[in-house]
Amino acid sequence: MKFLVLWRIELALLSKEMARAIGNMADYGSTLERDGKVLARYHIVGAHGGAWIYEVDSHEEFERLLARSPVFNFARYEVLALADMGAVAAAAVHPSGE
Repeated sequence: MKFLVLWRIELALLSKEMARAIGNMADYGSTLERDGKVLARYHIVGAHGGAWIYEVDSHEEFERLLARSPVFNFARYEVLALADMGAVAAAAVHPSGE
């Protein structure tokens, strides 16, 4: 299962704790990439946040990883489930699975 997560920092919550959390995001992301749970991480230019692509085995695993994010309590999230375009196209051409 793949998910695109767009997250943006809530600057109204700016505090020492938030600054520390932001500082911990790079290490957290690197660990998830090493473990194969995050395929890519991007900074959103002109915004305070990022776009990460997760690849996980279940919704529960995804929710656990997202909740462990250092900025979880300081950000707003948009979560989009991703589907492989090839699989979608194949299903459209052969809807009965033939």
